Amino acid sequence: MTTDPKRPLTLRDVSEATGVSEMTVSRVLRNRGDVSEKTRVKVLTAAKELGYVPNKIAGALASKRVNLVAVIIPSLSNMVFPEVLTGINQVLENTPLQPVVGVTDYQPEKEEKVLYEMLSWRPSGVIIAGLEHTEAARAMLNASGIPVVEIMDTDGKPVDSMVGISHRRAGSEMAKAILKAGYRHIGFMGTKMPLDHRARKRFEGFTGALGKEGVEIEDRAFYSGGSALAKGREMTQEMLERSPELDFLYYSNDMIGAGGLLYLMDQGIDVPGQIGLAGFNGVELLQGLPRQLATMDACRLEIGRKAAEIIAAQLDDPEAAQEHHVTLTPTISYGDTLKRR
Repeated sequence: MTTDPKRPLTLRDVSEATGVSEMTVSRVLRNRGDVSEKTRVKVLTAAKELGYVPNKIAGALASKRVNLVAVIIPSLSNMVFPEVLTGINQVLENTPLQPVVGVTDYQPEKEEKVLYEMLSWRPSGVIIAGLEHTEAARAMLNASGIPVVEIMDTDGKPVDSMVGISHRRAGSEMAKAILKAGYRHIGFMGTKMPLDHRARKRFEGFTGALGKEGVEIEDRAFYSGGSALAKGREMTQEMLERSPELDFLYYSNDMIGAGGLLYLMDQGIDVPGQIGLAGFNGVELLQGLPRQLATMDACRLEIGRKAAEIIAAQLDDPEAAQEHHVTLTPTISYGDTLKRR
């Protein structure tokens, strides 16, 4: 069965796909009435494969959209995403649209659940972090019939539109800067690995660029939990006890990088002379450190603003030509922890 990609699926679509009446489909999806288990499984399987999400807006509003934009992000505790939300809000506050936030904790199954619930209220658009989703989540996005903007990452194929940076290129550019500064014995530390696909891509770009120059990562540590100064201190201490010959430490984000910097300063280690450091994200809060950590700006505010602009423009004039793939270019800040040569 083929459907208009911008037309939301209805009970009729599920009915036609299963050969079951719309009334029976409705009973199954509302978990009401007497329906055989075989029919129930058939309907639920078809609905999931099609990406159908029931409409919770009742009565006169049932055929309409509400002025909400679903914004789905992995974390509120990560300092990266509040700035993205600020950019979204700056644009939408001048429109009738209001952002509503859902949090996934980097869990694909939770993202699927959050997306299902938010789409059931028939928002006017979706802004969702990342390009990697479950098959069911991707089906829902494809079948939603509304503008969808995937943000933060452009290393992949979007459902509709995408705004972000190339994380593989970001990792590659940092590797080139580190090698140019003369460092050769390099360790890597990352958190939320491997669920943070963007950190994984930076690592791939980083190791790929090193490999082209005949340099390999000499030690690495992946932590599945979140980012914290204390964790950065702990991981840095453990890595240097294992590999005291390292002369550069690259962190998946600024928070653990700042923890590493504080540990090295406590130990009286010369930074960046003996050991250089770099993180990622350009978090403003950390600019108050005794030394400025080398990092790379992730263009967070601009990503939020551009994503919201795409949603607002598509809703204002669906037929107008729109820019659907926007790749921004982050810049390296050398700070006080990466030598410039």
